[in-house]
Amino acid sequence: MSFPQDFRLISYLSKLEHAVRFPLSSSYPESMSIDTLFSLAGEQHRQPVMQALLDYPPLRGTPELLAAIGDTFERISSEHIISFAGADEAIYASFHALLNEGDHAIVITPNYQSLESVAMSRCAVTGVALDADHGWALDVEQVRAALRPNTTLLVINFPHNPTGALISHRQLDQLVSLCRERGIWLFSDEVYRLTEFDPADRLPQVADIYERGISLNVTSKAYGLPGLRIGWVACQDKEWLLKLERMKQYLSICNSLPGEMLTTLALNARTAILARVMQRSRYHLRLLQDFLARYPQLFELTLPKAGVLAFVRYKGPEGAEKFATRLVEETGVMVIPSVTYASELTAVPEDFLRIGFGRANVAEALTVWGEWLDR
Repeated sequence: MSFPQDFRLISYLSKLEHAVRFPLSSSYPESMSIDTLFSLAGEQHRQPVMQALLDYPPLRGTPELLAAIGDTFERISSEHIISFAGADEAIYASFHALLNEGDHAIVITPNYQSLESVAMSRCAVTGVALDADHGWALDVEQVRAALRPNTTLLVINFPHNPTGALISHRQLDQLVSLCRERGIWLFSDEVYRLTEFDPADRLPQVADIYERGISLNVTSKAYGLPGLRIGWVACQDKEWLLKLERMKQYLSICNSLPGEMLTTLALNARTAILARVMQRSRYHLRLLQDFLARYPQLFELTLPKAGVLAFVRYKGPEGAEKFATRLVEETGVMVIPSVTYASELTAVPEDFLRIGFGRANVAEALTVWGEWLDR
């Protein structure tokens, strides 16, 4: 395929962003001010940050940042981590360090488009679709059936974007065993980890449990700090990390020092930040459930198990895309039609709406939306 191709989700957002008053399109929780971050992390950190020289940080990240990331793992330590300018740079660098012409990759669909498009720019890719009619379930046997002799990489994303679905601990163990049998790399997009509504559903980080497991994370989703633009990759394989480091030399080279310092504070204060995020997410999900239940002829909700996104089936006659366009143009309430998650690998249902419930003004947005529907 040609690359880069149009990023469907970003393109859709950019075309209609002028009309948005209520962004139920957001994929992250309500963010916070730097002042609020200092109040959560401790005021003793304010002066060191404010007096820091705006110099280049180390390529892999400051020692303090890498240590803070390492503290979120069981087995991974700072020498197993590389920081990046957000998740997209990490995906791009990782897939270029993993895949070559003649390789084969397997990617779960629907997906965050980079996970599919960057892989397809490197080698042959097979998609394995989640089952929309059964809670977006994954069939591990379909993954096994997609294997080829030259399969190099399996790409997964749980908690899943955009459905909020999860696989079981047993299914993750099955995927790890399948990959270990053949020496396949397992790339796991874990950006919504720690937002599970039932902590018992929380999966271990793949880098902790598999020697060829690669864990991706970022400040944007669980922590609600997208403006910091800091992501990271963790892996037990130090030789592969050296290859990944060489990729970063030709990309961002390093992150911004203020971003890394503030991320370090956020990770060290993650208990308070995550409690703040989850309190709002639980409340807003209940509001969304109650709202959608008022219009059973239009909407069908499968409850997400994690994250701040609901993937809702739209049953109206005009289709999800036309409905979403009318909604934002006439009310300023923006939701995302599932056509933006179209895949070149498998069919993705086009009758769904992605609704974000992480932002502070969800109640107001649902009121405006309801008044519009009632008219």
